Amino acid sequence: MKEKTQVADVDRSRYDFRYAENEGDFLDSGITPDIIFEISEEKNDPDWMREFRLKSLEIYNRTPMVNWGPDTEGLDVDRIVTYIRQKNRMNTDWNDVPEDIKETFEKLGIPQAERESLAGVGAQYDSELVYHNVRKEVAESGVVYTDLESAMHDPKYAGLIKSHFMKLVPPTDHKFAALHGAVWSGGSFVYVPKNVHLDIPLQSYFRLNAKGAGQFEHTLIILEEGSYLHFIEGCSAPKYFEAALHAGCVELYVGKGAKLRYSTIENWSKNMYNLNTKRALVQENGQIEWVSGSFGSHVSYLYPMSILNGRGARAEFTGITFAGEGQNLDTGAKIVHNAPDTSSYMSTKSISKSGGVSTFRSAVVVNENAAGSKSSVNCESLMLDSISRSDTVPVMDIRTEKCDIGHEAKIGRISDETVFYLMSRGLSEEQARAMIVRGFADNVSKELPLEYAVEMNNLIGLEMQGSIG
Repeated sequence: MKEKTQVADVDRSRYDFRYAENEGDFLDSGITPDIIFEISEEKNDPDWMREFRLKSLEIYNRTPMVNWGPDTEGLDVDRIVTYIRQKNRMNTDWNDVPEDIKETFEKLGIPQAERESLAGVGAQYDSELVYHNVRKEVAESGVVYTDLESAMHDPKYAGLIKSHFMKLVPPTDHKFAALHGAVWSGGSFVYVPKNVHLDIPLQSYFRLNAKGAGQFEHTLIILEEGSYLHFIEGCSAPKYFEAALHAGCVELYVGKGAKLRYSTIENWSKNMYNLNTKRALVQENGQIEWVSGSFGSHVSYLYPMSILNGRGARAEFTGITFAGEGQNLDTGAKIVHNAPDTSSYMSTKSISKSGGVSTFRSAVVVNENAAGSKSSVNCESLMLDSISRSDTVPVMDIRTEKCDIGHEAKIGRISDETVFYLMSRGLSEEQARAMIVRGFADNVSKELPLEYAVEMNNLIGLEMQGSIG
């Protein structure tokens, strides 16, 4: 059998399969008040949410496009379909999910993952959650894991959602936050009561199947004092030859002494504009850990932000980005130290090949009232050829002398001597380079549950095939 040597030839069938959709289920493309009213009607929004959407639309219309990062000229939001109706209501029994959707998630391994290693699963297909379930013993502990829209209509949680929804990421934050506020649909709501520890993760998986569409899910997680949660987010889409848009939003509230780990593996198709916003607010002695793997999309703007609001709060960010041909991935993280004795650590790896562009952009803000705070930023970049690019853009805004801040950056290429050594031990050049890249990414894969570490290594393998032409 002929060995595949070009990225275009690599079998990505696990991700690139698609199903035909009834375009009668699509709302008109573009962003207009009529479309916002139609989405709101579909959702049976409470009055406050309908008003919130319309206000967000006003903000969107008067806010300029971003112009300081990767080029978004190929994205015409007026041609993006912002909402697609689903044929069925959300199900809690996998057997009741429509067959084509069920087959999609079975190919992606979601039901198997649920059975083997997860406390609960949410699955979103295009604009809607199609499946949500949580283990009985988890629900009995008081943990709430459901779709955000159902929770918004539940009297027990409606007030909680209204008081937290887009408070960390207001529509005024940037143009695509305003767009999200206007057209959001789907997403998950998680509430973990005081001192409840979930020993096994929850997971949400987002699949965008439709051509020329956008996905705008909203994830809202609230951890009360002393609780613990590991939440895993996965996403993918088949490849089309027209732009798609992902402008989701994640808001995380970490209570006093609570700990949240938020892991993401993104494998969007390379026609995707990934303009996602993620933010966490951490109270006294709380901790947020981000683990992020970015492998897909044509253009990405993604900078998870941690606001350390209580004494002793901590944040860690561990990430890897792989930019191949036709990709410009602008990623990083932001930490705001708002209280004394807070600490943060960023460790990122970026890989670029075949002309791909990878930019690491970080910001550390230490305010005047954050005496005794510590922060360390470490970013490493690996370029696999002479036509790729890697940039580091660190920002430090330090407003007190009573802190300890450090930054280290390394940019390099694969050593020919190392490749030769591995080839002398029987590996092909392609295998040698792939092994070096996997080793480079090892600190991220170690932070993931086993099955997701395997997934990340598989994605690296897919990207590395053909890296030597």
